[in-house]
Amino acid sequence: MQVSFHGAAHTVTGSQHLITVNGYKVLLDCGLYQGKREESRRRNQTLPFNASEVDAMVLSHAHIDHSGNIPNLVKSGFSGRIICTNATGALCNTMLLDSGYIQEKDAEYANKKRAKRGEPPIEPIYTQEDAAESLSHFEGVEYSQPYHLNDFITVTLYDAGHMLGSSIVVLDIKESKTGPTTRLVFSGDLGRPNIPILCDPAIIDTADILLVESTYGGRTHPPIEDSAQALKEIITRTYRRGGRVIIPAFAVERTQLLVYMLNKLYHNGELPGQPIYVDSPLAVNVTEVFRKHPQYFDDETMRYLKREDPDGDIFGFDRLQYIRDVEQSKELNTLQGPCVIISASGMAEAGRIQHHLKNNMENPNNTILIVGWQAPDTLGRRLVEKVPKVKIFGEEHFLKAEVVTLNGFSGHADHQGLVSWVQAFKKCPKHVFVVHGDPEASQALAVDLRNVVKCKHVQVPGLGQTIKIS
Repeated sequence: MQVSFHGAAHTVTGSQHLITVNGYKVLLDCGLYQGKREESRRRNQTLPFNASEVDAMVLSHAHIDHSGNIPNLVKSGFSGRIICTNATGALCNTMLLDSGYIQEKDAEYANKKRAKRGEPPIEPIYTQEDAAESLSHFEGVEYSQPYHLNDFITVTLYDAGHMLGSSIVVLDIKESKTGPTTRLVFSGDLGRPNIPILCDPAIIDTADILLVESTYGGRTHPPIEDSAQALKEIITRTYRRGGRVIIPAFAVERTQLLVYMLNKLYHNGELPGQPIYVDSPLAVNVTEVFRKHPQYFDDETMRYLKREDPDGDIFGFDRLQYIRDVEQSKELNTLQGPCVIISASGMAEAGRIQHHLKNNMENPNNTILIVGWQAPDTLGRRLVEKVPKVKIFGEEHFLKAEVVTLNGFSGHADHQGLVSWVQAFKKCPKHVFVVHGDPEASQALAVDLRNVVKCKHVQVPGLGQTIKIS
């Protein structure tokens, strides 16, 4: 058996890990790399393996850095099955079509500039048509339901507690008829216990090989209750100075969590009187998927939904409005008075959020609220770093608005959460690979897995590294 790390190695984005057993190839995730535009385009357009040789794929969850390059995988020759939960499949049905649209628009925008420079046009990484074609390869399963990829590999998915339908992937592999079974566990993106809406991450107690994420290695999250209180205070103080709160938020999971929190604050009478807008067609569509899959909600959320929410809708209340229409979106920037605008993308690299930032970042009465991890070289990261001047749509804008970062809404386990999850194994896996983290975060987790959990063989693999496991 060998494991090749083609993405999310020494970085958080572009998750792709290729498992080869007896010549049979299983790809774990196929995400888009997010970073500098030219580098991102190059890495995403050219897959680092022969797609036609991949026999099957297992998708841990629907976030674009894990699923977003699936259309290109299929376009490049992949013809196998894509195994994931039913909720993940439903989300990808919306998200990949949206991503195809973005790829087309990005290429269209780039080609206008290239034409002015006399350069030849480029093709989108994939189109909406490519995305639609890729969806025919999805096969949904439920948690704890074994699925036989072939005679010697069985995949079982368990709740990762990270987003709706997210999975810990377990591969039970028998390399020969008489040989032992080897268990490979891929954490996917591991969630946090006691987060609203989602169930806690499942505990897996046995593994021979472990691929574990490390997004927040070396860092600790504040309690979610503290973040809810901070959210209220930020909205209130911005309202008092007549300003707007602009929130770049991922359309999947982060937006729904924020709306749930705002719902509870509203019904408790803890919000001032400004309107709240969710301006993202994708977020609107994804919220409908959440509404249709309450079986994935945790007990606390179900109790609130059935007994406490006056509207019987945890994703809706009187002051909240969802925006689909582009003209309505434009009108938000002409409205007078305070408001809250939640818009995608979460790293402010594309979508309507860029228009809202452009129109609001130079007003010191406004607040830009960052509620998620921001990849290096993204507009979101530059805002977190409070760079005085940033480019949006090729034009420079001064950052005068207040910028606040709240990491407490993260759907990722923090350092101690990751360590505790690995400690739950009856004995430490023989091989531990730390992935999906910036170099410092991955190394911080690796150190504690060696010194605290007492795992003997812990590696932080590099991009493109292949490791043979005997």
